[in-house]
Amino acid sequence: MATLAPDLTAPLTDSFGRQIRYLRVSVTDRCDFRCRYCMAEAMTFLPRAEILALEEIAIIVDRFIARGVTKVRLTGGEPLVRRGVGELAARIGRHLGRGLEELTLTTNGSRLAEQAEAMVDAGIRRINVSLDSLDRDRFAYITRRDRLNDVLAGIAAARAAGLAVKINMVALKGLNEDEIEPMLRWCAAEGHDLSLIETMPLGRIDEDRSDRFLPLTLVRKRLDERFTLTPSSYSTGGPARYWTVEELGVRLGLISPLTENFCAGCNRVRLTVEGRLFMCLGQEDQVDLKAAYRTGGIAAVDRAIDDAMRRKPLRHDFRIAAARPAVARHMSVTGG
Repeated sequence: MATLAPDLTAPLTDSFGRQIRYLRVSVTDRCDFRCRYCMAEAMTFLPRAEILALEEIAIIVDRFIARGVTKVRLTGGEPLVRRGVGELAARIGRHLGRGLEELTLTTNGSRLAEQAEAMVDAGIRRINVSLDSLDRDRFAYITRRDRLNDVLAGIAAARAAGLAVKINMVALKGLNEDEIEPMLRWCAAEGHDLSLIETMPLGRIDEDRSDRFLPLTLVRKRLDERFTLTPSSYSTGGPARYWTVEELGVRLGLISPLTENFCAGCNRVRLTVEGRLFMCLGQEDQVDLKAAYRTGGIAAVDRAIDDAMRRKPLRHDFRIAAARPAVARHMSVTGG
């Protein structure tokens, strides 16, 4: 039976009627930190021969934009450790105003001071910076790297270059939960939004994640006792639900994949640096776009994207108390 040609004029829609408008792209699985909730100290990264060339990433992203994706986020690993990422951002940024509405970046901030202006030149106007503690010793413990000053310098450079900065903080029981209110106050003083994130059971690490899991339902209850939290209609197109902390004038996002599942409105797919398209962060099913492109060119990529839309699952099945992670791959492989 003949294979139907993709309808390149129709928006990308999965079998549950959700339109896919958001592509997250991992440009590298490598990172210069080893955050305890994300990685083991001794990590084995992909051989360079197995990863997509930057030109291949750009071509695949082109196809998604041509087919209705309006937002692209560059991530990793740590995207700024990959040589040439500025040129990739500039290549993708050429679509801004011509189908692409926003190009963004998630970074740990370690190399942001040197690259903030290049990101602005590429068309990026807003970035997320991962920052789990403002205490130098605690930051070094969580990340296994003593580089808080580098991150703070990167954030300052980003603001000076004109980038809006949102801070991403993974909430960790018994480790940084006492810093949530101070982080809120610091963000308010510095002009940053803050998103709190529940730790996710992705990949094997050196510790038991259940020991550090802090449900954001509890965090919100505690904050409600201290502040007036007003629900906000603000959205960045991602999974965060936002509140305005009235006393501080700061916007707070909560990303709670375990306690308040957000899958019903999922509009995202993720491209890994080895060219695999994951339709769900918490499931193993994927489509190999690298193989499709290298064997059949752009037409094969379009067919594979259509296949991915049919196979995108309704939801993930994260369970923090499980003996094994929900999926074996690390967040850095899929894209944070």
